[in-house]
Amino acid sequence: MGITTFTEEHTSPVPPSRIFKASIVDSHNLIPKLMPQAIKSIQIIQGNGGAGSIKQINFAEGSNFSSVKYHIDELNEMTYTYNYTLLEGGALTEGLEKITYEIKFEPAPNGGSINKVTSKYYTKGDFELKEEEIKTGKERVLGMYKVVEAYLLQNPDAYV
Repeated sequence: MGITTFTEEHTSPVPPSRIFKASIVDSHNLIPKLMPQAIKSIQIIQGNGGAGSIKQINFAEGSNFSSVKYHIDELNEMTYTYNYTLLEGGALTEGLEKITYEIKFEPAPNGGSINKVTSKYYTKGDFELKEEEIKTGKERVLGMYKVVEAYLLQNPDAYV
């Protein structure tokens, strides 16, 4: 088994508390409303939405994938840290054992936030990741994040 790690950092004018609440804690309510053309629903399959819970994202018709399930490993509203493991569906192909994500929102000097995402791809055997597939997945996640950010900028009283 091999592990390939990617780390990305993005800045936002939105404070960590707001972007965390909107894009992580309340994602199952907000994101399907903001992106109905891409995401049909986000369901809590097991648990209360916190650490130990399992969520399922159901994609809209015409998507490459019908759904993905993931386990929430950590959700800390004090440190704005969110870690989860993709369990099935989506980018989890035969050659991948699992994919883990570590997301951290930190305060920026300008009042906004610095958002760090580390993804780890655990491959089976001598399976090699295709960089293009990873790039496409990262672009989709960033696009979703930018939609939430735009919503928060247009609605300054939301998720305060």
